[in-house]
Amino acid sequence: METTSEKNTATFTHLSTLSQYIIPFGNYIFPILIWTSYKDKSEFVNHHGKQTLNFQLSLLLYTLVLALIAIPIFIIVFFQNLPMEAVFNDEDFVIRNFHFDGNIGLISIGATAVLLFGLLKIVEFFLVIYASIKTSNGEYYKYPMTIPFIK
Repeated sequence: METTSEKNTATFTHLSTLSQYIIPFGNYIFPILIWTSYKDKSEFVNHHGKQTLNFQLSLLLYTLVLALIAIPIFIIVFFQNLPMEAVFNDEDFVIRNFHFDGNIGLISIGATAVLLFGLLKIVEFFLVIYASIKTSNGEYYKYPMTIPFIK
């Protein structure tokens, strides 16, 4: 049976990932600090620290994949519709005659990647809250679709 202190520490490990909305990379920094401080003292905190970090690293990987899909697509679509004579002649340029029919496939793929990223962030928020609740009740929780980087 886990003590209240262990439950609170493990719960705070999960909740500390929400610091990413205030402090850049807080979702990595604070869980690492908490986990490394308590991993030798409690198996419960060790388990949840690993789960938290594995989940955040998995989300980072998924985000990078989506960015590698979306960003080049939007750059390609932009430059395909950029009037080159305005660029070379140092004139003001206005994108005229933007044709969706020629770019609809690329735009759809890029928009899907952006929507998946938004969905990923929403799911992350709710899964962190859910994991925190489970942890505060003394249960061992595993995030879904998590790659076990730290074993």
